[in-house]
Amino acid sequence: MPCIRCLVSGRVQGVFFRASTRERAQVLGLNGRVRNLPDGRVEVMACGPQAALESLQRWLWQGPSQSKVSDVQCTACPEEHDLRGFETG
Repeated sequence: MPCIRCLVSGRVQGVFFRASTRERAQVLGLNGRVRNLPDGRVEVMACGPQAALESLQRWLWQGPSQSKVSDVQCTACPEEHDLRGFETG
């Protein structure tokens, strides 16, 4: 199963970005996690069907209404077998 790691920049902390990302990922049937980074970005790790991953990537550019995304950088990464559901951290 393919996995991606995305780093989202902009006004993405303190605007419900993690919770909204988790909700979107759950609707898409993805496993993974989302967390704030000390530098102000949000890191998203997601695994699942390719079409669902592509949909999540497009959504990350939008985010919740309070956010202002300036950049999204996604890269493929090795599958993480311990991911079950979608967690926030």
